[in-house]
Amino acid sequence: MKKSNDPTPLRPQGERLLNANLVEIDLNKYIQQIKDEVTWKESDLNSITLFKSDSMRIVLIGIHQHATIKPHQTNAVISVQVLEGEINFKTDEGEHILNKGNMITLQPKIQHSVDAIQESFFLLTTVPTA
Repeated sequence: MKKSNDPTPLRPQGERLLNANLVEIDLNKYIQQIKDEVTWKESDLNSITLFKSDSMRIVLIGIHQHATIKPHQTNAVISVQVLEGEINFKTDEGEHILNKGNMITLQPKIQHSVDAIQESFFLLTTVPTA
């Protein structure tokens, strides 16, 4: 399998492995990296892609207290797993308060949004559908 190190365009320079046969990820290190970046200090949220392949993507997202990710939808199955803090995950079917250790999954093409009740960090995993 080909290894990939392509960075996100706004990400500060630095190497990280995004795709290989085995990718070990230190979540605490990346949470700290997000907190240290200018984007975190100057905006409502910051994120970093931790793994990216044709079949799955894992993104670590940090969001400040009272910030919102506006309603949107995707063509992928998603899961959201809270690592720190508390968020309100909203869909047309209702609101779901998620704390550290909570996780939610969502089928494709369902509109959703996130409100941060506290400063929060969560993993977003997306799996594209055919």
